Amino acid sequence: HENSVASRDFQLVDNGIKTRMYPSYPELFMQLSKSNEFIFQPDWYRGIEYSKEQERGYASNEDLYVPGYFEVNIKKGESIVFAASTSEIKTTTLKKLFDEEVEERTPRDNFFHCLVNAAHQFHIHEKNDDRYILAGYPWFKCRARDMFIALPGLTLSIEEQEYFELVIKTAERGIKEFMEGKPLSVKITEIEQPDVLLWLIWCLQQYAKEVGLEACLKRYGKFMKQVLQFIEEGKHPNLEVKENGLLYTDGRGKSVTWMNSSVNGSPVVVRTGYIVEFNALWYNALKFCSSLAELNNNHKEVAHLEALAERCQQSFSKVFYNEYGYLFDYVNGGSQDYSVRPNMIFAVALDYSPLSQEQKKSVLDVCTRELLTPKGLRSLSPKSSGYNPIYTGPQVQRDYAYHQGTAWPWLGGFYMEACLKLYKRTRQSFVERQMVGYEDEMFQHCIGTIPELFDGNPPFHGRGAISFAMNVAEILRTLELLERYNFNSGEERK
Repeated sequence: HENSVASRDFQLVDNGIKTRMYPSYPELFMQLSKSNEFIFQPDWYRGIEYSKEQERGYASNEDLYVPGYFEVNIKKGESIVFAASTSEIKTTTLKKLFDEEVEERTPRDNFFHCLVNAAHQFHIHEKNDDRYILAGYPWFKCRARDMFIALPGLTLSIEEQEYFELVIKTAERGIKEFMEGKPLSVKITEIEQPDVLLWLIWCLQQYAKEVGLEACLKRYGKFMKQVLQFIEEGKHPNLEVKENGLLYTDGRGKSVTWMNSSVNGSPVVVRTGYIVEFNALWYNALKFCSSLAELNNNHKEVAHLEALAERCQQSFSKVFYNEYGYLFDYVNGGSQDYSVRPNMIFAVALDYSPLSQEQKKSVLDVCTRELLTPKGLRSLSPKSSGYNPIYTGPQVQRDYAYHQGTAWPWLGGFYMEACLKLYKRTRQSFVERQMVGYEDEMFQHCIGTIPELFDGNPPFHGRGAISFAMNVAEILRTLELLERYNFNSGEERK
């Protein structure tokens, strides 16, 4: 806010000025690529209001100090580069530097290019050559689950296989450290969450589709075998393979799934016991690793994995499929959660599904009727208790709404994949229209990218983080899936 302590001093530098607002601040250099005159006219812009911060219950009013302005002669068609920095620059290099920066970036001249440009913004390259995927902007770090879900779309779908391999190289080190009980040397958070290893195998399965099973087996086969053994032998602190072949997870006192909002330390959405997407991913992982073992002529391992998968499949429908034609979100003992949530879509979308064709169509129909929006799938059906689709207000109010009806584009990506797998050519135009619907978001919330979530009710306002990796990734992956379908036969090209 306006005060008398802020310095009004400045010094002239090459084609600009330098100034320091407070003694503890670094100097700020403001320079132009052309000679100019700085007009010293210090003042405060008072009462600037930030409506988004106000909406979120944060401090939302401030005053901004302005030291003055630059005057410069400019000809028609001439370009002038302005630079602000904590260090001085030689202004004759500004135009060349600007052109080099533009050359390195993907032009944001259409929907696809905006998505590619956004995808690159999630790349993190550390000095020790570690590579990560940031979960989103502005406040997210690298989260293990988000990274494995987003990685195929952010890399493989835009033909950047090399970056995929570099990220997995870093992640593999972290996963092995976790499995061996060692301190982590990687900057990956939430690596202990019970579904992370399952999403890792799904992620590598997408890699196999790009490079072939043999190449995937050669590069990651041993690693995936270690991961499966770690789970099967009960070494994970919160995953247990029960006698019926299903995975059991304790989520009573803390959030263990992607639905991780909490208030006063307690999860808003309690999900515990047999969790539907965990077990869909588990069945898919067993079948995929079985196909790799078969390729490797390891018949003993194939028989073992197939037996596990069969046990899981037989139990899955009995435990999760209910009389209304959809899947329980979780089952714990004699308690079943009848809430209609999007997590059941994974049992339809994954390459290996424990459901019959009729069951898959029934689940997809329920998702279509109750969860589908133009901005992805709702996190809860309007017909279910606790539906709260508008993500606004102070932190606690938003936490209670976070997974209670808000719409998520990344879930929509798996829904679109399920549609294409079940109905092939007849759903292509529908999926294409859904993708076009995201183009408007390039001009809203944060220009050129997709926000974290949307209100579950019209007009489906964008909310939360301004750019979210899983959403950008799944839209890119869906666009790639559309390209894979042969319009003549309606069959997916392998």
